[in-house]
Amino acid sequence: MRRACRESSRPLSLVPTMGALHDGHLSLVDRARSDSSTVAVSIFVNPTQFGEGEDFTEYPRDLDADLELLQRHGTDLVFVPDVAEVYPPGFDTWVDVGPIADRLEGAARPGHFRGVATVVAKLFGIVQPDRAYFGQKDGQQTVVVRKLARDLDMGIEVVVLPTVRESDGLAMSSRNVRLNPEQRNAAAAVYRALAAGMNLWSSGEADASKVRDAVRQELEAEPLLEVVDYVSVASPDSLEELDRAGRGAMLSTAVHLGPIRLIDNVIME
Repeated sequence: MRRACRESSRPLSLVPTMGALHDGHLSLVDRARSDSSTVAVSIFVNPTQFGEGEDFTEYPRDLDADLELLQRHGTDLVFVPDVAEVYPPGFDTWVDVGPIADRLEGAARPGHFRGVATVVAKLFGIVQPDRAYFGQKDGQQTVVVRKLARDLDMGIEVVVLPTVRESDGLAMSSRNVRLNPEQRNAAAAVYRALAAGMNLWSSGEADASKVRDAVRQELEAEPLLEVVDYVSVASPDSLEELDRAGRGAMLSTAVHLGPIRLIDNVIME
């Protein structure tokens, strides 16, 4: 992969994925294609970002379908390492991006962003892209990756594109295929709740606690949403909770539908 990247025309762009590709991933590939001479995509279900009891083994995988989609969308290089290649025997070097990794998703999933930051740093080192593309759907991840690239002087432009949604607003996610029809209908409540918070803010309510309450009330009205991990109005840079909801803040939530955990966010603008 290193040799192929070195021999490729520049600029070279990377789209890191865990596979089970959908239109959200493909929007990143298409943008990279329009911006770049060479497009590389990685497919790697990273075990170090999954905690004990999470869905690593159940995470959807369909490599043949992914490769067909990537070929159709003009991808030049696809990197599909196995776990032993990424984490060989004796591997024990980790990337810690500081307090932003301990909030929101980091609080709900301890160690998650250590795994994310480490694997992204390794992919950046292997591919050495000029740009890397991520979706806003994983909002906290985009903040972590930008900080990683900036703090370690990687010289990589991190491009974040809008969340791609289903017709009812549900953010596209590889995990959505695990929802049964009843759960799939209930999942639309996640975006509906964020929209309720946004509507309240757009009407002039700047008290962040009232915006959070509006989101939580909408979520709790859906009985199949068994657990709400958090509702947040946070700074887009530090991810610290805000008292006043201002332009650019990130409104986010994480919920459980049976064994399936869904996250979503919107930028307040």
